[in-house]
Amino acid sequence: MKSQSQTRHPVICEDLELILARPENWQQFSGSAVLIAGATSFLAAYLVEFFALLSERWPDRPVVIHALARSPEKLRQRFAHLHGQSWFRPVIQDVCSPLPELEQVDYIVHAAGAGSPKQYLSDPIGTVRSNVLGTLNLLELAKVHQARLLFMSSGAVYGHAQSDAPITEQDYGGLDPLDVSACYGEGKRVAETLCADYHRQYGVATVMARISHTYGPGIALDDGRSFADFVRDALAGRDIVLNSDGLGSRPFCYVGDATAAFLLLLLRGEGGNAYNVGLDQETTILDLARLIAGLSATPGLKVIHPPPNPQRQALFRSSGHFDLSKINDLGWRPSVLPQAGFARTLRYFTQR
Repeated sequence: MKSQSQTRHPVICEDLELILARPENWQQFSGSAVLIAGATSFLAAYLVEFFALLSERWPDRPVVIHALARSPEKLRQRFAHLHGQSWFRPVIQDVCSPLPELEQVDYIVHAAGAGSPKQYLSDPIGTVRSNVLGTLNLLELAKVHQARLLFMSSGAVYGHAQSDAPITEQDYGGLDPLDVSACYGEGKRVAETLCADYHRQYGVATVMARISHTYGPGIALDDGRSFADFVRDALAGRDIVLNSDGLGSRPFCYVGDATAAFLLLLLRGEGGNAYNVGLDQETTILDLARLIAGLSATPGLKVIHPPPNPQRQALFRSSGHFDLSKINDLGWRPSVLPQAGFARTLRYFTQR
């Protein structure tokens, strides 16, 4: 994966400028202090970058960024261009450990913990701990400081849906608590319950973002998800080999769009509420593989896949996307479609 240098990557700079250009008074964040748990994770890192940009634009009233991460080396590498800034303050620890006393905290983002199947299947207990103990720690901090808290949840809370209709925030399916992946879905459900209860019982302004299939600059190419595998193959000039017929479809949301949604939820999401964040247009896995192969700098890449298997396809729900009406009411819609988003992703890994 491409490492960060002493300057912000050009593709990330462009994404941040597009967010800044949205019709929003971003100076509402000026002079505030934000704690971002899991600061080096894919989604949280974009939030760190955006708050850093605000501090650079308005240095008289910077946003103090408490960047919580377990690995000082990873934090140093990812944000080499921010170290030494008075408003960038690393907090090196596990989110499940007691948090340090801080003078001011206005906003909290909980993005700590496993985000891909490869991660949470290798450490199911750690996954549950970050979603339960970590969430409790951050909620207590939010209660003390009367801070707004954004929890990075997941569409996994909806379980195994039985309908092909767009998924609203009121739709739920079953989850087997003994399933090997229950650590993730059930962990997110418990964390959301805690957030809702802290809002009801203590008045903490908690907002949950239910996130679906997000990609872009900074994704870990070895995290095991199909789109990351495809990007890795395209960068290496290898033919893309699918382990299915690729007829299942997913909504792929670009990280810049998702970041704008998170910022709006921090500013004015309704306390105790969850909001879907994703793209409401789907792309089949096969079409995505072909798209990424076509974007590769290596001409003529092939996409190899087995023929359709009707019996296997009948066992699984092959598609599903969010209803975005609720977050639309806050003024957010995604704008970057996969053709442009994956082109930007490939450019991130090839442009220095």
